Amino acid sequence: MLSLSLATLLSSIATPQRKLWNHLIALSSILALFSLTLLISLNNFWHHLAFSFAADPLSTPLIILSIWLLPLTLLASRRHLQQEPPSRQRIYCILLTFLVFTLILTFSTLDTILFYIAFETTIIPTLIIITRWGYQPERLQAGTYFLFYTLMGSLPLLIALLNLYNTLSSASIPLTVLLTQINDMPISTLNLWWLASIIAFLTKLPIYGLHLWLPKAHVEAPIAGSMILAAILLKLGGYGLIRITLIFSYPTSNLATPFMIICIWGALATSLICIRQTDMKALIAYSSVGHMSLVAAGILSQTSWGLHGSLILMIAHGLVSSALFCLANLSYERTHTRTLTLNRGLKLLMPLSTAWWLIMAAANLGLPPLPNLFGELFIISSLIAWTPITLLSTGLMVVFSAIYSLYLFQASQHSSHPQFLKKLNPSFSIEHLNLLLHTAPLLLLTIKPELICFS
Repeated sequence: MLSLSLATLLSSIATPQRKLWNHLIALSSILALFSLTLLISLNNFWHHLAFSFAADPLSTPLIILSIWLLPLTLLASRRHLQQEPPSRQRIYCILLTFLVFTLILTFSTLDTILFYIAFETTIIPTLIIITRWGYQPERLQAGTYFLFYTLMGSLPLLIALLNLYNTLSSASIPLTVLLTQINDMPISTLNLWWLASIIAFLTKLPIYGLHLWLPKAHVEAPIAGSMILAAILLKLGGYGLIRITLIFSYPTSNLATPFMIICIWGALATSLICIRQTDMKALIAYSSVGHMSLVAAGILSQTSWGLHGSLILMIAHGLVSSALFCLANLSYERTHTRTLTLNRGLKLLMPLSTAWWLIMAAANLGLPPLPNLFGELFIISSLIAWTPITLLSTGLMVVFSAIYSLYLFQASQHSSHPQFLKKLNPSFSIEHLNLLLHTAPLLLLTIKPELICFS
């Protein structure tokens, strides 16, 4: 899988310009189909991909999600870049394929130091995509926020991993899990390592309080940047948090309590913030903060239901939020505004896209039998088992999540359309294909949910 993704990266550099898009979309589509073969060995604890690289039931769904979204981001970006010079189109494609390659490295590495290097490398192509191909001059400020938050949060992680390697004389992730359980280490040392390690992942998720970079990055990023950010880069934080809590699972039950309280409160607060948003992309971005805060709370609960629910919600949210950004871009390319009040009444002008809006809004609010519902139910059950007091806040969060999802659908599709929207270009077949390829995995996971459950 790593060699195929590297071949895709090299082809984006070497392919002639007139064949670049068609060749790259075809090659990434083949890679996406081939990645499904990883599901065959899903029940194995570790399945080796190459030397020092392997996949397990935790990383396999995230690797497949990363590869699956590469052709979809290329499909969504092609019209956006038609007016760009050929050299910039090639750089854009190289950055996207390089970003996916580093994501596969991050999810599949067995070495903690290499994990950190790949984890930080994802910042570079993302930052360039946001600051170069963003829509407005504020993209530079968004890039600064993104760089400052992620780098400052990652510094304690580097110190913790180096200290861990110096103490255990091993950088292997499976071996580190065993050594921390066998060695008789002080609880205070393990707690300090755990605390230093999770800050970077909580920033990348991000949880409420460390989230200020995300709405800015989402609003200013081009369509591919928003899709990758929402669908995969946020899941890096969840993946790292699960790995770290599995290493330091037993000494952190009391230390995790304040973080869980912040996450539960943040999920409710961002649901309330979403109701007040007027920008379509900002609303979707804040909803991601709420869902990821809930994921972090489920992981920190250190229960089987919390971990399973977090992984299910991460995969389902990755597909749904990416599709919502595609729909927001579909409207923006025709109306040239993201303001909800200026995008109303689109069901009369683009009725087929309204059907996609309805499906994705229903998935975002957790309508049964879609996997978003089961992920939220697993997490909420684990939180109620932790303390019944969380029933009130999580219940309100679910209610307000339904309200802002329906508000997003109603505000953009219903009512009479403004006068300047009398004539719009129809939605294209390639856009419907893109949304169909987002929906198909959701339906597959609804029928066969064990594909994203790990032991």
